[in-house]
Amino acid sequence: MDQILGQLGKLLLGSVPTVILFTLLYWLYKGIVHKPLQRVLEERRNRTEGAVEKSRADIALADARTAEYEQKLREARATVFRAQEARRQAALEARTNAINEARARSQAQVEAAKGDIEADRGAAEKGLEGEAAALAEEIARRVLQPVGAEQ
Repeated sequence: MDQILGQLGKLLLGSVPTVILFTLLYWLYKGIVHKPLQRVLEERRNRTEGAVEKSRADIALADARTAEYEQKLREARATVFRAQEARRQAALEARTNAINEARARSQAQVEAAKGDIEADRGAAEKGLEGEAAALAEEIARRVLQPVGAEQ
């Protein structure tokens, strides 16, 4: 057993430089390769996440612009519909006014025609009264005339 322990001691003593070199190599690797690689990977991740965040912000901005465009489009449509409704109301009002004017003109013509008819009726009555009086005189003269004196 002493012999094994002695060999083990020599082996450990021989491995001390290897352990020192391995430890030195580990620290050199960590300082020269690992830390710069970690920084590059961290920067890459930050840039990637930054690009993703920028994309999300761009998408949100595009959504906001789309919503704004749709709102303006709805407002423009409402404006067009209001203008069309106003034109329709104006046309309807103009039509109603034209109908009312035509109705008033025709009513005035009817009233004028009634006046003319009434005047013609009055003239006809006077003419008939004159003729009736003349006929009555003629009838009376013939009735009162002696029977043999007819002309």
